Amino acid sequence: MKTSLLSPLLTLPPALENNPLLSFGRGIAAYDQVRPEDVTPAIEFLLKHAQEAVDRAADSKTPSTWNTLVEPLEDATEALGRSWGVVSHLNSVADTPELRAAYGAMLPQVTAFFSSLGQNLALYQKFKELSKSNDFAKLNRAQKKVIENSLRDFRLGGAELSDTDKPRFAQIQDEQAILGKAFSDHVLDATDSFVHVVTNEADLIGLPEDVKAAAADTAQQKGLTGWAFTLHFPSYYPVMQYCENRPLRRLMYEAYVTRSSELAPQFAKGKLEWDNTQNMLDQLRLRDEEARMLGFANFAALSLAPKMANTVDEVDQFLTEFAFKAKPYAQRDWDELCEFSKNELGLTDGVQPWDSAFAAERLKQERYSFSENELKQYFPLSKVLDGLFGLIQTLFGVKIQAADLPTWHADVQSFSVSDAKGNIVAYFYLDPYARPSKRGGAWMDDARGRRELPNGEIQVPVAYLVCNFAPPVKVDGVLRQPTITHDDVITLFHESGHGLHHLLTQVSALGVSGINGVEWDAVELPSQFMENFCWEWEVLEKMTAHVDTGKPLPRELFDKILAAKNFQNGLMTLRQVVMSLTDWRLHSRFDVKQAKGHAVLDLSRKIADDFNVIPQPEISRWINTFSHIFAGGYAAGYYSYKWAEVLSADAYSAFEEAAKLTGSILDPKTGSRYREEILEVGGSRPAAESFKAFRGREPSVDALLRHGGLA
Repeated sequence: MKTSLLSPLLTLPPALENNPLLSFGRGIAAYDQVRPEDVTPAIEFLLKHAQEAVDRAADSKTPSTWNTLVEPLEDATEALGRSWGVVSHLNSVADTPELRAAYGAMLPQVTAFFSSLGQNLALYQKFKELSKSNDFAKLNRAQKKVIENSLRDFRLGGAELSDTDKPRFAQIQDEQAILGKAFSDHVLDATDSFVHVVTNEADLIGLPEDVKAAAADTAQQKGLTGWAFTLHFPSYYPVMQYCENRPLRRLMYEAYVTRSSELAPQFAKGKLEWDNTQNMLDQLRLRDEEARMLGFANFAALSLAPKMANTVDEVDQFLTEFAFKAKPYAQRDWDELCEFSKNELGLTDGVQPWDSAFAAERLKQERYSFSENELKQYFPLSKVLDGLFGLIQTLFGVKIQAADLPTWHADVQSFSVSDAKGNIVAYFYLDPYARPSKRGGAWMDDARGRRELPNGEIQVPVAYLVCNFAPPVKVDGVLRQPTITHDDVITLFHESGHGLHHLLTQVSALGVSGINGVEWDAVELPSQFMENFCWEWEVLEKMTAHVDTGKPLPRELFDKILAAKNFQNGLMTLRQVVMSLTDWRLHSRFDVKQAKGHAVLDLSRKIADDFNVIPQPEISRWINTFSHIFAGGYAAGYYSYKWAEVLSADAYSAFEEAAKLTGSILDPKTGSRYREEILEVGGSRPAAESFKAFRGREPSVDALLRHGGLA
């Protein structure tokens, strides 16, 4: 029997020695070797091992110390979490029917284990004993924070519930996990199922050549003739933005906004079993029941327990006031768009939902004399990565180099992060392109956290950076270097900010290292902070090279995009606030007991009618694909994007202040302070303290309003 590289405390039986979910080479999973049939035996073994560790920790004979209670428990649950994390990750980026079935089969058991962990009263008592012991005072700050967070999480996990209520509470967790997975599966299936073929090139006037080439490539892969368009964003959105064919835009729009709804069979070629209408109601009822069992008035109040914000009314007021500040600017944007569309585009029947992106792009071209497609040619992905890595290396004193880690797809890249002495401190993966069987959107996830192992060694963190950029395509038989839009650049910087938060931590207590333990409404600070660099000439000039000529971005074009930075920002800001308010009020004011049918949709429409300036299309079912709150962990937390944006804009203003003195926005001294006070401390102290340690004061909204042109 051999020891698993997952944990030195884990000995594998012969039958599992070669299971890739248990035998991590270099402590990193062999993603390319994982098969669906590996999932059940590996996870069942790890569940058994973890439960044994829980039983030992909860035993009255086990001393309540860090080394005897916390460390062994952390080691066992981390091994389970890491292997299950591999399965969950593959389920998101390399979905197959077989893997989906294996994931679904084990999901209830994994959910039940972690639910029972949170309800273990004996374990809760042991943690309370530790918190009141003389040994507690000897722990470092991070370790104390782990104990404090654990006590809070035990309470929120139902540890103080009666034995009568605990089974129902556990059942609620299980049902929520299953519903969340089903919601995500429905959206992915609905997106993957739609293909529209165009056979006449004249119907594609206005589309950039690389978009047409990608559509032709998609058609060829599917054995079709012509140009095939899907609802994956890199295929869908260019049609909405550039195509002059209004009926085609309408067809694509109607398919996109009716995914996973009862209207999908009519518009999106979807199936009724992918309709998420009842799924949303079921999830909201379960969340409300969970909150009330724990003594909270609603799920929004429960969600605030581990967050920066203090009360439900505080968040509602924050969002409402933000909406009122943004609404006049949004109304101005909308009026300009309507006037331009009528006078210049001949849209006498008004701007329809399938016209808005097209009209906005045309207005931007006329006003600022450039197109997004023209700009895109200056951002080959490889050059953007060089610029991003150069910025990180300059500001934070690290070195990023290509690594050779096992991956789950040929397009995935891996990298190491080294400190000034050449020691590897972290690894990360980049999965850049959209493809079938991959969940849409962009995200950073924790593959492995930093921690001190039982043998005293430091386990370095590993992160996933996942995007859905348009993949490279062949033009005239030659594979063209992939280019990304400026919006894609911003997305890449955003996710890299999350990655830096996870990768550059110096905390060795797993529960609060990196992004772990960071308040949910502050976790977007480092990500949104990084977006600001995408508007700096000093940064862009080093990360651009025209895909055909190799010439860098002209200063004249940069000045135009800077002038256009806040183009239509009133509308975009108000859209985000309306989505945040929808999430918040679904979890704070929604009468789940009386709700039925389209009650969720109705509430979203009412909020849009109250705050938005764009008329609501009757067929829109956007809420049915709002995966952030129904499958992505942002339930009663979507407001955190705006909340953290206040923090991130203010943090970035420190670099603007330094630039006035040094002449460079890439000031290593300020970068070092930001790294030490924000990135390195992770969740080991409250985010408000970290912010004040960096800025020397409380946060101010002024920088955000100024950056967004809303002042």
